[in-house]
Amino acid sequence: MWRSGWRTSGVLRRLSGRSASLGAWRWASTTACERALLRYRVGEKIHGFTVSQVTSVPELTLTAVKLSHDGTGAQHLHLAREDRNNLFSVQFRTAPADSSGAPHVLEHTVLCGSQRYPCRDPFFKMLNRSLSTFMNAFTASDYTLYPFSTQNPKDFQNLLSVYLDAAFFPCLRELDFCQEGWRLEHEDPSDPQTPLVFKGVVFNEMKGAFTDNERIFSQHVQSRLLPDHTYSVVSGGDPLCIPDLTWEQLRQFHATHYHPSNARFFTYGNFPLEQHLKQIHEEALSKFQRIKPRTAVPAQKPWDKPREFQVTCAPDSLAAGSSEQTTISVSFLLPDITDTFEAFTLNLLSSLLISGPNSPFYKALIESGLGTDFSPDVGYNGCTRDAYFSVGLQGIAEKDIQTVRDLVDRTLDDIIEKGFEDDRIEALLHKIEIQMKHQSVSFGLALTSYIASCWNHDGDPVELLKLGSQVARFRKCLEENPKFLQEKVKQYFKNNQHKLTLSMKPDDKYSEKQMQLETEKLKQKVNSLSPEDKQQIYEKGLELQAQQSQPQDASCLPALKVSDIEPRIPFTEVEVALAAGDTPVQYCTQPTNGVIYFRAFSSLNTLPEELRPYVPLFCNVLTKLGCGGLDYRELAQQVDLKTGGLAAAPHVLPDDSHLDTYEQGVLFSSFCLDRNLPDMMHLWSEIFNNPCFEEEEHFRVLVKMTAQELSNGVPDAGHLYASIRAGRMLAPAGDLQETFGGMDQVRLMKSVAEMTDIKPILRKLPRIKKHLLNCDNFRCSVNATPQQMSQVENSVDSFLRTLSRSKKERKPVPPHVVEPLEPCSEVS
Repeated sequence: MWRSGWRTSGVLRRLSGRSASLGAWRWASTTACERALLRYRVGEKIHGFTVSQVTSVPELTLTAVKLSHDGTGAQHLHLAREDRNNLFSVQFRTAPADSSGAPHVLEHTVLCGSQRYPCRDPFFKMLNRSLSTFMNAFTASDYTLYPFSTQNPKDFQNLLSVYLDAAFFPCLRELDFCQEGWRLEHEDPSDPQTPLVFKGVVFNEMKGAFTDNERIFSQHVQSRLLPDHTYSVVSGGDPLCIPDLTWEQLRQFHATHYHPSNARFFTYGNFPLEQHLKQIHEEALSKFQRIKPRTAVPAQKPWDKPREFQVTCAPDSLAAGSSEQTTISVSFLLPDITDTFEAFTLNLLSSLLISGPNSPFYKALIESGLGTDFSPDVGYNGCTRDAYFSVGLQGIAEKDIQTVRDLVDRTLDDIIEKGFEDDRIEALLHKIEIQMKHQSVSFGLALTSYIASCWNHDGDPVELLKLGSQVARFRKCLEENPKFLQEKVKQYFKNNQHKLTLSMKPDDKYSEKQMQLETEKLKQKVNSLSPEDKQQIYEKGLELQAQQSQPQDASCLPALKVSDIEPRIPFTEVEVALAAGDTPVQYCTQPTNGVIYFRAFSSLNTLPEELRPYVPLFCNVLTKLGCGGLDYRELAQQVDLKTGGLAAAPHVLPDDSHLDTYEQGVLFSSFCLDRNLPDMMHLWSEIFNNPCFEEEEHFRVLVKMTAQELSNGVPDAGHLYASIRAGRMLAPAGDLQETFGGMDQVRLMKSVAEMTDIKPILRKLPRIKKHLLNCDNFRCSVNATPQQMSQVENSVDSFLRTLSRSKKERKPVPPHVVEPLEPCSEVS
């Protein structure tokens, strides 16, 4: 899987997992990390490895153990933490020299069988032989990562064996290269009279990737801002360059890049480190000698003056406003990401500049009405050796390019002069505090992703994890110099000559031109073939077809036995009680690390049919339009200061045993530090009772952003939209899922965004509120520690008593069953 610019805009987005999509908590016990802190000593030898560092990271309740392999120099980082969902990953620095896609094709090809496990696609074959919670592989701009996770110790050993053999001892057969990378083959492989065409998994994947205008723009930003070295090429492969890659080049790339001396191993969780090291050494590293990998990425040479470029893309038929599809961004080169504190500071600065309606660039650009949303890749990008920051707009008219550029410059001048409000800085630091405590079920995967880029360039991954000390240092810098952040803006933005202005406009003939280039490439390849070459291509096509249709013997792969599996599933105790008279509330006592998780579900059964398509829009804007005495800016500030986020989303729960029944509603979710529970529940009370649906201009901004995000998401999620569309005819729930999250919703939002008068849509929101934001057919759930539960019960009860309810007696609704619709009268 290719991930260009694998990044997030927010210092801890990767660590926190899903924002307010709850149900994500991890044990905060320190048993495993205390054991590691007592057990390991610097200089200690363990199965061919030497311990170089043992560090406690209390803010993440873990102990970091750094080691290096004596024979090969391979690096290993173990994060001991009391988490049953243990994770392994191995990472290689794979900086390509051209756009032939060698790292990406290699990622696919190593998974086509190895010396010990020669069957094709061992990952897929392991699905029914394993209890894995995650298995995948990723190609970024300059590294390739192979992670898996599982809660079963024997399964961990099995998967580790498969991963080690795949990475270090792959078969790399020529036919596998042809299948996964690219090949010339007849349209009908069994008919040599049909024309020769390009085929291949990666070739077609990247053709699909480059139909995504956001990816095209992001790739151009990176390659033109960092033009001197590996970032100027496409690591995933340019479809016009992939056919230049040869099988021999692929094998050579593996030999030089997938070597232990170029590897970084990562383990996480509560399984014993010794067993991991023993297996890694015996099954892989002991078979290699140390080499000097020549894979380092040089620093980008700074420019002495800014540069500008214009590129083109295909028009987006799903975007609102066919005449306003130009994108522009202004990007700045920033320091090396291995300077962890400077990277931390600039990441925070980026959030202050662009995150939320109180940020200066949101006010200047988004609320200008010139475009539909920020440009792709907005904010701080720390996925390349030299970081960079981008800001701009998409969905603008071509004539407004200079206006946007002027707005960016003026906004930077205003920030240098006025600085940032103290409350915004505090809200951001609060967000870091709560995200350190809110640790998702896939926390190990989040950690390996978070440290990957910095570690890849020989930065210190342990320093990167010490968020508490970085926050303390940041606060000290602000105390000693109140203009600390303003000076950073002046240094890295105002006075930075390494500045790129990139614009992209649609070209009606873009796709036709790309197809013509591919046709010319194909013609060039075919014309260079001799009759013998063509015969060989035909025979290889038949051979590959035969191999693909041949049943695979997976008996060589390891498998769990019944005796390897715990006979009992861990039981989670929950208590259900009625609050505020008759509202069911589920209480679940858990070690939540000082965080309280609240969820509520409200039924949509009485909602008139014509309002259902607008429920996703209602959910999207509900927490962003203001409430009670707070306007939308004040509400956003309070949400950041007091919670980890407030979210609402349509929810359809099909009944697995009865296809014709389902439950429909909206799921509300949030979490907060225990000290902020009254404030969080007060915000929900104000949102439910006094939502603000009068702010037409901000509503229009939110509609445009929503429509743009949906349109941008289609190329990357086409298979999901197809799946939803296919399911709409199978069961009643499928039809509703298409309404809420399918192409019907994409088209609806496009039409709403194009409306000149948006008041009729705005008037639908109070009508939806009448059926949804009340105590009728409402239920809640809370996760908290035993010490917090008394406070939680009182706060939830107080919240529920503020909600309106109908005078009818509440009827119990069994889970997953739709109530008959009742006739309702309403005044528009």
